[in-house]
Amino acid sequence: MKILVLGSGVIGVTNAYYLAKAGHEVIVIDRQPAAALETSYANAGQISPGYSSPWSAPGVPLKAVKWMMQDLAPLRIQPALDPVLFKWMTKMLGNCTEAAYRVNKSRMLRIAEYSRDSMNELNNDVAIDYDQRFGGTLQVFRTEKQVASSKADIAILDECGVKYEVLNREACIEKEPALAHVKEKIIGGLRLPGDGTGDCYKFTQGLVAECEKLGVTFRYNTEVKGLVKEAGEIQGVQLENEVLTADRYVMALGSYSPIILAKVGIKIPVYPVKGYSLTLPIIDESRAPVSTIMDETYKIAVTRFDNRIRVGGTAELTGYDLSLKEKRRNNVDFVVSDLFSGGGDLSKAEFWTGLRPMTPDGTPVLGATKYSNLYLNTGHGTLGWTMAVGSARFVTDTIIGRKTDIDPSGLGIERYV
Repeated sequence: MKILVLGSGVIGVTNAYYLAKAGHEVIVIDRQPAAALETSYANAGQISPGYSSPWSAPGVPLKAVKWMMQDLAPLRIQPALDPVLFKWMTKMLGNCTEAAYRVNKSRMLRIAEYSRDSMNELNNDVAIDYDQRFGGTLQVFRTEKQVASSKADIAILDECGVKYEVLNREACIEKEPALAHVKEKIIGGLRLPGDGTGDCYKFTQGLVAECEKLGVTFRYNTEVKGLVKEAGEIQGVQLENEVLTADRYVMALGSYSPIILAKVGIKIPVYPVKGYSLTLPIIDESRAPVSTIMDETYKIAVTRFDNRIRVGGTAELTGYDLSLKEKRRNNVDFVVSDLFSGGGDLSKAEFWTGLRPMTPDGTPVLGATKYSNLYLNTGHGTLGWTMAVGSARFVTDTIIGRKTDIDPSGLGIERYV
């Protein structure tokens, strides 16, 4: 079959790879001059199946109000009359129940754990250097209340068979020795040893090379204007001056997916959640992280690459605004300075922002649509890097009619219908 993949972020490229490995002719279309130049470019760097949790959780509405009042607010909502945002937030609030949280987290873990295993297989198949490490994620707690709140997540981890370690302050320092310099600021943590780290941009670029070996064609500087539909099928992709046709189509345009899909009558509740990151060179190994640390108070991740530190987080509900706001840099600056002062050179940091395609329940939207030849691989939120490989294998199996390795229930668009 001839298959068009729309989007060359980590989601689109991994899907192209598995489709090509299955023997199909694949063309990837993207408006950027190269792959992984948008959301996949400078994300937090964590491959964290164990930390896969929906933002919609019991108590989050009250927490959100408190966060917005903090000086270093993890969340900011642009006051505007945006009906799309209003509908999305209404759906999200509807998922902030204990029952919904358990269902949504278990779905996310199903994809993320599968993706972790699939990534391990891929690492054995192809040699891509992406600064990969396999040192786990350490969620650090600064208060006893945070420790108590973690028990609900631990119960779900138990149910799903995810390995974890509950650590006191000394054990946290044993795993992350640089925290000894600030030991008075933390009281304990939850470590997820199955998690890893890596530079998503480097991985995606490396996988593009593997795709090209398999015959995948990449058409860059090519903007998708819409889809052409007729008689229950997608007949082609409308570009600037041509319509490109294929047998199957994969929507992997991240935050921009709902814009294109709406034109053919498909509505998915995916909203762009803006995030920021810093990437700084390491100047003192003894004060730098070993793997990934998630600061539970500020919702900021600090991740170790080979000779760099990536600091990512915060959330802004401001539509498709991609402006770099220096005020928001304070959040990521503070956490890396507070926990790993002197580890990296902030004066040489690269400041970046990107849009994360978030669903109100946290689970991405994968698989078939009402059009027999259009498939979705989008809505991964902050976990696109974590879920990319598993999502690609799942969607590839769905397209070619092969039995999927994981239960497909609750992963598709049907849960919103």
